Amino acid sequence: QVQLVESGGGLVQAGGSLRLSCAASGRTFSNSGMGWFRQAPGKEREFVARISWRAGSTSYADSVKGRFLISRDDAKNTVYLQMNSLKPEDTAVYYCAADRTDWGTIDPASYIYWGQGTQVTVSS
Repeated sequence: QVQLVESGGGLVQAGGSLRLSCAASGRTFSNSGMGWFRQAPGKEREFVARISWRAGSTSYADSVKGRFLISRDDAKNTVYLQMNSLKPEDTAVYYCAADRTDWGTIDPASYIYWGQGTQVTVSS
């Protein structure tokens, strides 16, 4: 059974940092593009960051560029999202996902495996 399990969420003050982890099991995702998405209450799920296989390429939503960093450790079958300089508007449930391609797109419809999400709350 394929599973993606996120961890590392929590409550943090504005300006603080969190590091999210996404551990995969059931198969290797070393050849898959991986992504992070988030969904705030009353809003649609939105793209946050993506990383291609072998970490050859990354990209970020404009709202997090320069503050968030996506990385992967294929030996551990794990993807990370380092979040710095957090803002209240970053508050959301964060999901990791595995893309059907090796590139990792910004379109959530391209992703075939999803984690259950981890809550990130940033207080002002």
